[in-house]
Amino acid sequence: MSEKDAIYQTDTGMSGRFVFDEKVVQVFPDMIGRSVPGYEWVVPMTGLIARRYAQPGSVLYDLGCSLGASSLAMRSAVNVRPVSMVAVDNSAAMVKAFQEKLGTSPGEIPIEIREADVLDTRVENASVVVLNFTMQFIDPQRRDELIRNIHAGLNEGGVLILSEKIRFAEDADQARQTALHEDFKRAKGYSDLEIAGKRAALENVLRADTEQGHRRRLASAGFAQVDRWFQCFSFCSYLALK
Repeated sequence: MSEKDAIYQTDTGMSGRFVFDEKVVQVFPDMIGRSVPGYEWVVPMTGLIARRYAQPGSVLYDLGCSLGASSLAMRSAVNVRPVSMVAVDNSAAMVKAFQEKLGTSPGEIPIEIREADVLDTRVENASVVVLNFTMQFIDPQRRDELIRNIHAGLNEGGVLILSEKIRFAEDADQARQTALHEDFKRAKGYSDLEIAGKRAALENVLRADTEQGHRRRLASAGFAQVDRWFQCFSFCSYLALK
Protein backbone atom coordinates (compact mmCIF):
# COMPACT_ATOMS: atom_id res chain seq x y z
CA MET A 1 0.00 0.00 0.00
CA SER A 2 1.38 3.41 -0.93
CA GLU A 3 1.97 6.30 1.40
CA LYS A 4 -0.41 9.25 1.47
CA ASP A 5 0.56 12.12 -0.80
CA ALA A 6 1.67 14.96 1.45
CA ILE A 7 4.33 16.45 -0.84
CA TYR A 8 2.60 19.82 -1.16
CA GLN A 9 1.33 20.26 2.38
CA THR A 10 3.93 23.00 2.85
CA ASP A 11 5.06 25.54 0.28
CA THR A 12 8.56 24.05 0.49
CA GLY A 13 7.40 20.48 -0.03
CA MET A 14 8.83 20.28 -3.52
CA SER A 15 10.62 23.13 -5.22
CA GLY A 16 10.91 23.53 -8.95
CA ARG A 17 9.40 21.41 -11.68
CA PHE A 18 7.45 18.23 -11.11
CA VAL A 19 9.55 15.08 -11.64
CA PHE A 20 8.77 11.39 -11.25
CA ASP A 21 11.41 10.77 -8.60
CA GLU A 22 11.59 8.51 -5.53
CA LYS A 23 9.47 10.90 -3.49
CA VAL A 24 6.65 10.78 -6.04
CA VAL A 25 6.97 7.00 -6.48
CA GLN A 26 6.33 6.48 -2.77
CA VAL A 27 2.96 8.25 -2.96
CA PHE A 28 2.07 7.77 -6.63
CA PRO A 29 -0.98 5.48 -6.31
CA ASP A 30 -2.53 7.85 -3.75
CA MET A 31 -1.52 10.92 -5.76
CA ILE A 32 -2.99 9.78 -9.05
CA GLY A 33 -6.14 8.37 -7.45
CA ARG A 34 -6.83 11.71 -5.76
CA SER A 35 -5.78 13.85 -8.74
CA VAL A 36 -7.21 12.14 -11.84
CA PRO A 37 -11.00 11.79 -11.88
CA GLY A 38 -11.98 8.41 -13.28
CA TYR A 39 -8.53 6.82 -13.01
CA GLU A 40 -10.07 3.93 -11.10
CA TRP A 41 -12.21 3.24 -14.21
CA VAL A 42 -9.64 3.89 -16.93
CA VAL A 43 -7.16 1.30 -15.66
CA PRO A 44 -9.47 -1.76 -15.47
CA MET A 45 -11.22 -0.76 -18.70
CA THR A 46 -7.78 -0.65 -20.35
CA GLY A 47 -7.55 -4.33 -19.48
CA LEU A 48 -11.03 -5.02 -20.82
CA ILE A 49 -10.29 -3.23 -24.11
CA ALA A 50 -6.99 -5.11 -24.42
CA ARG A 51 -8.86 -8.40 -24.03
CA ARG A 52 -10.96 -7.61 -27.11
CA TYR A 53 -8.12 -6.40 -29.34
CA ALA A 54 -5.12 -8.53 -28.30
CA GLN A 55 -4.01 -10.79 -31.14
CA PRO A 56 -2.25 -14.16 -30.69
CA GLY A 57 1.46 -13.91 -31.35
CA SER A 58 1.54 -10.12 -30.88
CA VAL A 59 3.01 -7.67 -28.36
CA LEU A 60 1.12 -5.35 -25.99
CA TYR A 61 2.88 -2.06 -25.16
CA ASP A 62 2.41 0.17 -22.11
CA LEU A 63 4.27 3.38 -22.94
CA GLY A 64 4.84 5.54 -19.87
CA CYS A 65 3.95 2.63 -17.63
CA SER A 66 4.83 4.28 -14.27
CA LEU A 67 4.16 1.60 -11.60
CA GLY A 68 2.55 -0.74 -14.11
CA ALA A 69 -1.15 -0.43 -13.25
CA SER A 70 -2.24 -0.64 -16.90
CA SER A 71 0.25 -3.41 -17.66
CA LEU A 72 -1.07 -5.53 -14.81
CA ALA A 73 -4.68 -4.80 -15.78
CA MET A 74 -3.97 -6.03 -19.31
CA ARG A 75 -2.10 -9.09 -18.10
CA SER A 76 -5.02 -10.05 -15.88
CA ALA A 77 -7.65 -9.53 -18.58
CA VAL A 78 -6.12 -10.79 -21.83
CA ASN A 79 -7.09 -14.38 -22.59
CA VAL A 80 -5.35 -15.10 -25.91
CA ARG A 81 -1.99 -16.85 -26.10
CA PRO A 82 0.78 -16.45 -26.90
CA VAL A 83 1.25 -12.74 -26.25
CA SER A 84 4.01 -10.77 -24.60
CA MET A 85 4.17 -7.29 -23.09
CA VAL A 86 6.64 -4.42 -23.12
CA ALA A 87 6.35 -1.72 -20.44
CA VAL A 88 8.44 1.44 -20.87
CA ASP A 89 9.15 4.38 -18.57
CA ASN A 90 12.00 6.90 -18.45
CA SER A 91 11.90 7.24 -14.65
CA ALA A 92 14.47 4.98 -13.00
CA ALA A 93 12.54 5.18 -9.73
CA MET A 94 9.29 4.08 -11.41
CA VAL A 95 10.98 1.22 -13.26
CA LYS A 96 12.67 -0.07 -10.11
CA ALA A 97 9.41 0.00 -8.14
CA PHE A 98 7.51 -1.76 -10.95
CA GLN A 99 10.19 -4.44 -11.20
CA GLU A 100 9.90 -5.06 -7.46
CA LYS A 101 6.10 -5.24 -7.72
CA LEU A 102 6.29 -7.62 -10.66
CA GLY A 103 8.57 -9.90 -8.68
CA THR A 104 5.79 -10.46 -6.15
CA SER A 105 3.01 -10.67 -8.75
CA PRO A 106 3.75 -13.54 -11.15
CA GLY A 107 1.53 -14.10 -14.17
CA GLU A 108 1.31 -16.14 -17.36
CA ILE A 109 2.09 -13.29 -19.74
CA PRO A 110 5.73 -12.16 -19.67
CA ILE A 111 6.30 -8.42 -19.14
CA GLU A 112 9.58 -6.86 -20.20
CA ILE A 113 10.15 -3.61 -18.30
CA ARG A 114 12.43 -1.10 -19.99
CA GLU A 115 13.91 2.10 -18.61
CA ALA A 116 13.80 4.15 -21.80
CA ASP A 117 12.27 7.14 -23.51
CA VAL A 118 9.05 6.20 -25.29
CA LEU A 119 10.24 8.35 -28.21
CA ASP A 120 13.18 5.96 -28.62
CA THR A 121 11.02 2.84 -28.34
CA ARG A 122 10.38 0.94 -31.55
CA VAL A 123 6.85 -0.48 -31.61
CA GLU A 124 6.71 -3.76 -33.53
CA ASN A 125 4.07 -6.46 -34.07
CA ALA A 126 1.71 -4.67 -31.69
CA SER A 127 -1.99 -5.35 -31.29
CA VAL A 128 -2.51 -3.02 -28.29
CA VAL A 129 -0.57 0.12 -27.39
CA VAL A 130 -1.39 2.10 -24.25
CA LEU A 131 -0.53 5.75 -23.63
CA ASN A 132 -2.31 6.42 -20.35
CA PHE A 133 -1.59 10.02 -19.25
CA THR A 134 1.82 9.95 -20.93
CA MET A 135 1.57 12.15 -24.05
CA GLN A 136 0.87 15.24 -21.94
CA PHE A 137 4.45 15.07 -20.61
CA ILE A 138 6.08 14.69 -24.05
CA ASP A 139 7.58 17.57 -26.04
CA PRO A 140 4.66 18.85 -28.17
CA GLN A 141 6.98 19.10 -31.18
CA ARG A 142 7.54 15.32 -31.08
CA ARG A 143 4.01 14.08 -30.46
CA ASP A 144 3.19 13.64 -34.15
CA GLU A 145 6.33 11.54 -34.53
CA LEU A 146 5.35 9.32 -31.60
CA ILE A 147 1.86 8.65 -32.94
CA ARG A 148 3.20 7.92 -36.42
CA ASN A 149 5.66 5.41 -34.96
CA ILE A 150 2.89 3.71 -32.97
CA HIS A 151 0.64 3.49 -36.02
CA ALA A 152 3.46 2.02 -38.09
CA GLY A 153 4.12 -0.67 -35.48
CA LEU A 154 0.48 -1.66 -34.97
CA ASN A 155 -0.95 -4.67 -36.75
CA GLU A 156 -4.11 -4.26 -38.80
CA GLY A 157 -7.05 -4.38 -36.40
CA GLY A 158 -4.86 -3.15 -33.55
CA VAL A 159 -5.79 -0.38 -31.14
CA LEU A 160 -4.15 2.56 -29.39
CA ILE A 161 -5.63 3.51 -26.01
CA LEU A 162 -4.83 7.18 -25.44
CA SER A 163 -5.80 8.76 -22.12
CA GLU A 164 -5.04 12.42 -21.53
CA LYS A 165 -5.91 15.56 -19.66
CA ILE A 166 -7.24 17.83 -22.39
CA ARG A 167 -7.55 21.60 -22.59
CA PHE A 168 -10.58 23.40 -23.95
CA ALA A 169 -10.52 25.88 -26.81
CA GLU A 170 -12.95 28.29 -25.15
CA ASP A 171 -11.71 30.13 -22.03
CA ALA A 172 -15.10 29.78 -20.28
CA ASP A 173 -15.12 26.02 -20.84
CA GLN A 174 -11.55 25.72 -19.57
CA ALA A 175 -12.29 27.76 -16.44
CA ARG A 176 -15.38 25.69 -15.65
CA GLN A 177 -13.60 22.36 -16.03
CA THR A 178 -10.62 23.58 -14.01
CA ALA A 179 -12.92 24.64 -11.17
CA LEU A 180 -14.66 21.27 -11.19
CA HIS A 181 -11.32 19.43 -11.17
CA GLU A 182 -10.16 21.48 -8.20
CA ASP A 183 -13.43 20.71 -6.42
CA PHE A 184 -12.71 17.02 -7.02
CA LYS A 185 -9.27 17.35 -5.43
CA ARG A 186 -10.69 19.20 -2.43
CA ALA A 187 -13.24 16.41 -2.01
CA LYS A 188 -10.32 13.96 -1.98
CA GLY A 189 -8.70 15.86 0.88
CA TYR A 190 -6.25 18.18 -0.83
CA SER A 191 -5.95 21.69 0.60
CA ASP A 192 -5.89 24.85 -1.50
CA LEU A 193 -2.15 25.11 -0.73
CA GLU A 194 -1.55 21.61 -2.07
CA ILE A 195 -3.64 22.27 -5.18
CA ALA A 196 -1.73 25.48 -5.88
CA GLY A 197 1.64 23.84 -5.24
CA LYS A 198 0.97 20.97 -7.63
CA ARG A 199 -0.36 23.36 -10.27
CA ALA A 200 2.81 25.47 -10.07
CA ALA A 201 5.08 22.41 -10.25
CA LEU A 202 3.29 21.07 -13.34
CA GLU A 203 3.35 24.36 -15.23
CA ASN A 204 5.23 23.84 -18.51
CA VAL A 205 5.68 20.15 -17.58
CA LEU A 206 2.17 18.88 -18.28
CA ARG A 207 1.16 20.51 -21.58
CA ALA A 208 -2.31 19.43 -22.61
CA ASP A 209 -3.69 19.33 -26.14
CA THR A 210 -7.25 20.02 -27.21
CA GLU A 211 -9.41 17.12 -28.31
CA GLN A 212 -9.29 18.55 -31.81
CA GLY A 213 -5.49 18.43 -31.67
CA HIS A 214 -5.48 14.79 -30.64
CA ARG A 215 -7.97 13.84 -33.35
CA ARG A 216 -5.99 15.70 -36.02
CA ARG A 217 -2.79 13.95 -35.01
CA LEU A 218 -4.38 10.50 -34.94
CA ALA A 219 -6.09 10.98 -38.30
CA SER A 220 -2.90 12.33 -39.86
CA ALA A 221 -1.01 9.23 -38.68
CA GLY A 222 -3.55 7.02 -40.45
CA PHE A 223 -5.87 5.79 -37.71
CA ALA A 224 -9.17 4.83 -39.32
CA GLN A 225 -11.48 5.44 -36.37
CA VAL A 226 -11.16 7.45 -33.14
CA ASP A 227 -13.74 7.10 -30.37
CA ARG A 228 -13.85 8.98 -27.07
CA TRP A 229 -14.98 6.21 -24.73
CA PHE A 230 -14.47 8.01 -21.41
CA GLN A 231 -14.57 11.54 -20.02
CA CYS A 232 -14.65 12.99 -16.52
CA PHE A 233 -14.16 16.76 -16.50
CA SER A 234 -10.97 17.40 -18.52
CA PHE A 235 -9.75 13.80 -18.38
CA CYS A 236 -10.54 11.73 -21.46
CA SER A 237 -9.64 8.40 -23.00
CA TYR A 238 -9.79 7.51 -26.69
CA LEU A 239 -9.70 4.36 -28.80
CA ALA A 240 -7.80 4.75 -32.06
CA LEU A 241 -8.27 1.81 -34.42
CA LYS A 242 -5.98 0.78 -37.25
